[in-house]
Amino acid sequence: MMYWEFPDVGPADRLAHASALDPDAVRLTPAEAFAKTRLSEPVTNASLAVFDGRPAYRFRSGRRDATVYADSGEVRGDITQEMMLRVATAWTGQAAGPVTVESIDDVDQWTIQVRGLKPLWKYAWASGEHVYVSQASGEVVQYTTTASRLGAYLGPIPHWLYFTLLRKHAPLWSTLVIWLSGLGTGTAILGIIIGISVFSPGRRYRIAGVPVRIPYSGAKRWHAVLGLIVGLAAATWAFSGMLSMGPFVWQGAGGSRLGADALSRRLRGNVRVADFDTRSPREALQLVGVKVRELELVEVAETPFYIASAGLQNTRIVPLDGPPEPAFNQRLLQDAVTSSGGSVALREFGLIYQYDRYYLDRRRALPLPVFRVRLDDPARTHYYIDATTARVVGSYSSRDWVTRWAYHGLHSLDFPWLYNHRPLWDIVVITFMLGGAALSVTSVILAWRVLGMRIRGLL
Repeated sequence: MMYWEFPDVGPADRLAHASALDPDAVRLTPAEAFAKTRLSEPVTNASLAVFDGRPAYRFRSGRRDATVYADSGEVRGDITQEMMLRVATAWTGQAAGPVTVESIDDVDQWTIQVRGLKPLWKYAWASGEHVYVSQASGEVVQYTTTASRLGAYLGPIPHWLYFTLLRKHAPLWSTLVIWLSGLGTGTAILGIIIGISVFSPGRRYRIAGVPVRIPYSGAKRWHAVLGLIVGLAAATWAFSGMLSMGPFVWQGAGGSRLGADALSRRLRGNVRVADFDTRSPREALQLVGVKVRELELVEVAETPFYIASAGLQNTRIVPLDGPPEPAFNQRLLQDAVTSSGGSVALREFGLIYQYDRYYLDRRRALPLPVFRVRLDDPARTHYYIDATTARVVGSYSSRDWVTRWAYHGLHSLDFPWLYNHRPLWDIVVITFMLGGAALSVTSVILAWRVLGMRIRGLL
């Protein structure tokens, strides 16, 4: 799990598999395309990307959305089997001929995390590539390969108990994980107590004439020694794993006067599609000069912008009255944070180029640079705003200390000084895991001996 996660299709995967937009194929303005829909204002999201080989606007208003082809003004209708097959083949680059098609009405091992997009259609190739397409949206919602499935079976599935028959019953799965991790925590602590009680630095026992400080030999002695060395890590790993399931309700300091949702609305408000008539998407795409895979229409601090993405961390900001910029202006975002809706006292608003103790990622997938916002409130609230999208990509307050330190800190050892000096973090974690594995093996050996004696006694 350190190097191979559960298969998932995220924003980076979608952009990597998306086709580049052709400016000459975009013939409708956003307002013209929106007029073709049956949606009403306000528009919460609007973007332009290639769907089924054609440029298409996607608008969302409340819980409703619509897709309009930018080359003809045609509103996309129901998703057909032929369309989904083209989407799947475009994702893999495989020919459509040798594919096996299967309808997925219930969850399987790889769609446990997919919600609200049923029914799904699974397209499987002999190479081991499996693509799941949602008939509701026409988008790829899951993608696995032989290697990614094998990695999941060796890591996340046994670690999380992510077995389909169990995981599909979420309350039962959650209860079982909590109780098993709680039991593991309790037995590890009990083992530490026993180990300390029998270990006597001032007293020596003799085993085969050799003076020792632990009154055991063989597997028992190894188990006692390992327990004294890595037992605390085993207990904290089990306990922090239990915390990941949220078994307790924690009360922290008072909440911030500016919540994450309120901040997000201030930064990125509803989209007024008519504002974009002064600069068409075609012109914006031509100005960027790179292969843009998605053009997002946003209103940041009530000012319209295009965000042109060639990759997850390869974007350009295109204003309606100027050249493209690599990031949003700091003053614009700071004014949005402190704008109407109640005064907010800021302790800090600045750009950071490295992860800190509350915003970090060992895979370095979280965006950088970001604007770090520190509020002067009882909860010591921190927000992190992506400088290239104006999205809130991270947050922290004193209410989150249990999650940050007792869960992530103890379970993942995600301390900045370790992450910033890799492979130091890898060496530390692997060392603890080897110690925990050895401790578990000696436990099994001792338990098997006791069980064997009981069985022989019954026979």
